[in-house]
Amino acid sequence: MPRALPQSVLFCCDHNAVRSPMAEGIMKKFYGTDTYVQSAGVKSDMEIDGFSVAVCREIEVELERHRVRSFDEMEQWGDDLSSFDLIVALSPASQRRVLDLTRYFHLDVVYWPILDPTGLAQTRAARLDAYRKTRDQIIGHLIDYWGPPGEET
Repeated sequence: MPRALPQSVLFCCDHNAVRSPMAEGIMKKFYGTDTYVQSAGVKSDMEIDGFSVAVCREIEVELERHRVRSFDEMEQWGDDLSSFDLIVALSPASQRRVLDLTRYFHLDVVYWPILDPTGLAQTRAARLDAYRKTRDQIIGHLIDYWGPPGEET
């Protein structure tokens, strides 16, 4: 049974360049602006991945203006992890980091094992397919968790 949408959710992964920006953008498209949605990474040493931008553009989710940020940068910019109702970790490294950073906070942390598509294929077509699988995994988790778009409780 789908859950009620939280007031705020943070998606996180390793670099905030592939999985977590996809999840942030897709969640905003699916469920609107009633929920404050952000994303972050353990590190911020990369730019938004062009393949992520391309496969999200296919479903009319715009990621071109996404600015990569780490947990440390979030804190510097005034976003406190304790202010989120839910944190969704999309990689093992981000799950470990979030659990460490939030061990004294009362908030929900869930882990969705989402495929890291980087480096999985050689050709452009094969890489796009890998990124589509990641995008579609995220969509599946969103719908399983909160129900189909337009039917949130």
